[in-house]
Amino acid sequence: MNRASPEPGRWLMVFALGYLALLVDGADVMMYGLTLTRIKSEFGLTNVEAGALGSLTLVGMAVGGIIGGWASDALGRVRVVVWALALFSLGAGLLGLTHTFAQFALVRFISSLGIGCMVLVSTLVAEYVPTERRSLILGILQTGVSAGYIVVISLANWILPLYGWRMLFYVATIPVVLALAIHWFVPEPPGWRASVAMRQGAPRVRRTWRENRYYLIFSDREARKMFILWALASVFALSGFYGLNNWLPTYLEKELHVRFGSMASYMIGTYVVAFVGKIVAGWVGDLWSRRGVYVLGCIGAALFLPVIVFLHTRENIVWLMLFFGFLYGVPLGTMGAFMSESFATRIRGTAVGGSYNVGRFCSGAAPVVIGYIATQFSFGVSFLLVGAVFFLSGICAFFIPDRLYDTSAPEPGGPGPATPTRNAHADQGAAQALAPR
Repeated sequence: MNRASPEPGRWLMVFALGYLALLVDGADVMMYGLTLTRIKSEFGLTNVEAGALGSLTLVGMAVGGIIGGWASDALGRVRVVVWALALFSLGAGLLGLTHTFAQFALVRFISSLGIGCMVLVSTLVAEYVPTERRSLILGILQTGVSAGYIVVISLANWILPLYGWRMLFYVATIPVVLALAIHWFVPEPPGWRASVAMRQGAPRVRRTWRENRYYLIFSDREARKMFILWALASVFALSGFYGLNNWLPTYLEKELHVRFGSMASYMIGTYVVAFVGKIVAGWVGDLWSRRGVYVLGCIGAALFLPVIVFLHTRENIVWLMLFFGFLYGVPLGTMGAFMSESFATRIRGTAVGGSYNVGRFCSGAAPVVIGYIATQFSFGVSFLLVGAVFFLSGICAFFIPDRLYDTSAPEPGGPGPATPTRNAHADQGAAQALAPR
């Protein structure tokens, strides 16, 4: 079998189902921002209370993602993605049955445990995709999130005026069918199966705390450094992404006085252009550098937000939003490959899920902080803070090397020859640190 291209043809099906899973993920995240104004009005919420619901969602996503990352290494990538997708799809429907702040908050927290595991879709696809096209394919994969934004904005533009916000959440239960399709048609990746076979073939000894995957991460200097840097980069990046997704519709409606129908068109255009940004980022990431693309994307988004805040007019806001959409998509276009290649197979799910969702947990304060600053000053001032955190994410990523591991190759020390990576020295050191004790 060609190590550089595991199970030829199989990855296309995995990619297609993974794309749909991220589409659903993006739709769910954007749905709250689009319905926020109506939920605030019906439940009588303040800006801070509405922001708290967004923050609670991020905390739930962080908890679910950390647990799901560990479970994906122990139980399987596919199994975790299936259960997570089913949980947040059914949870979205239950939100339509809530009638108080407390009920909404409880159901949202539980369903967001599943949303937090969706970062593992990129890890799952990365372990199938050929090495030479990985960044481009994962960049295209990330357009699934933008596609989800566009789908739900289009649905909201039709459903909200006629049927109200509850119907939008009822419709969101349909993707539970996708969970069944993934369960039936996607096997666990070859690299994960090889890692499990290696552990099962090792002499049976009493398990100790030294075999815990977080111990393996933090006892190895390279893995520990990557985990900490990705956690910090995720804190800043996700504070920016979720802060924008949560409050951008309200900003356009309330401060820029854009009608809902026009606002929906602006946002669809923004995310369509983000499609292009993600694909271009993936392509350039393969040709040049995952790190370089991520860093430039974050810094570009950071520098352009003040342009929107201070220089927008009714005539140019459309073009400003479109250009920002391109910049917004660039870091996301290369993040999946860049992050997955930072960790060895044995710890990849735990490390990616853990570091990314530490970021989610800490970024849970972002919607509340933005809501508070908007109350005291304006949403424009809040978005200047968002620009600052994008900049800090780029600075953190600058210190993360490119292509430490080939995610389609067997784990060093496992059965079969490993495909060389760009950093063979790092692989050898990690193989020693991660060898069974």
